[in-house]
Amino acid sequence: MSGMAQVLTPDQILLLRDAAGWRLLALLFECPRGDWHRQVEALATETDDRDLREAAGNASAQASEGLYHAVFGPGGPVSPREVTDRGGVQLGYLLSELGAYYAAFAFHPRTDEPYDHVSVEASFMGYLRMKQAFALASGDHDAAAITEDAAAGFRAEHLSAMAARIADGLQGGTIPYLAAAGRALLARVGPPPRVPLRLVPSGDDDDADVLCG
Repeated sequence: MSGMAQVLTPDQILLLRDAAGWRLLALLFECPRGDWHRQVEALATETDDRDLREAAGNASAQASEGLYHAVFGPGGPVSPREVTDRGGVQLGYLLSELGAYYAAFAFHPRTDEPYDHVSVEASFMGYLRMKQAFALASGDHDAAAITEDAAAGFRAEHLSAMAARIADGLQGGTIPYLAAAGRALLARVGPPPRVPLRLVPSGDDDDADVLCG
């Protein structure tokens, strides 16, 4: 290496900003523990997304573990998990498909949340954008194209299943930082597909773990 800092192209800079936005969005849907507030404040300076900046600004005064669990915990008004929108889909199949996505790109989420949690899926999107920017900076355009296609497919196949529901549920509450995060999520993902996606055919399988309700 020459020791000189590489000059990033405008496309690479946009990808890195998008990655930072996805990571901030993931944090906003995580339980605020440890240095959560510091990370949110730092990432907010890396995005020009109006809703994300609003969410980050309000989070400094509003976010707490108790409030998070009141909204997203068991019995809360909003489920943060994709499986909620997969009527009749076996949970094991969904987690297996997500695990395959993550493993294919060496993504190892540092969280106790399940693979289908919105914060994990948003974090994966940010990770893919980082990998795409790195591939372009390295001159590996084939890898960049593969990563770009994977991000588009993952967004359509997984995040689109829950974005509108989560955003709608949060708009009806009285927590501005989460309402803004919901708007940012929906803006990035778009509306759900007209035909609901099914990972596996419905059927009776006594040996399979099926999520009911």
